[in-house]
Amino acid sequence: MTTRKILGRGSGDSGQRISRRPARLRIILALTAAAAAAAVLAACSSGGSSGGSSGSSSPVAAASSTLKTAKIGGATVLTSPKGFTLYSFAPDTPTKSNCNGTCAQNWPPVKGPAAASGVKGTFGTIKRSDGSAQATFDGHPLYTFVGDTAPRQAKGNGVNAAGGLWHEVTTSGSAPAGGSSSGSGGGGYRY
Repeated sequence: MTTRKILGRGSGDSGQRISRRPARLRIILALTAAAAAAAVLAACSSGGSSGGSSGSSSPVAAASSTLKTAKIGGATVLTSPKGFTLYSFAPDTPTKSNCNGTCAQNWPPVKGPAAASGVKGTFGTIKRSDGSAQATFDGHPLYTFVGDTAPRQAKGNGVNAAGGLWHEVTTSGSAPAGGSSSGSGGGGYRY
């Protein structure tokens, strides 16, 4: 911020200040403040979208997302708090997501930690390459799918995309054999 002090000559205005901040500087400062606030919020919620390593278990009490379950096409699957089906990606490992860039835009990682009431299995997190935490269930990093436009859809189940197969995550922690839910087959989504 540039501030100039203008001294009046003989008129008693000896302490008047006039601020000279160009509009562009105000915009840059506002954008910087907004970006800093967004970074703080993201750090508090531990979101992510890149590959990573280092898995860990997290207790239900520390969960930032309370996941749910839903019966979809005969299978009981994990869902997001809003009821969207959660998926696992076959090339992932228990400590690393292999879905980054465009893949993570189409299959957004579930922010960790997370838990679901009454579900038997182990919830945990992995650290993605950007330092954010991604939720896992029984060693499977969790994702949603942008092709699911409403709760209780499973259009991503059985899809071969981004270098591997995608499966809905059942409450047993394993992918159902042959894609049991409605919407399996992917609806033409290929990435």
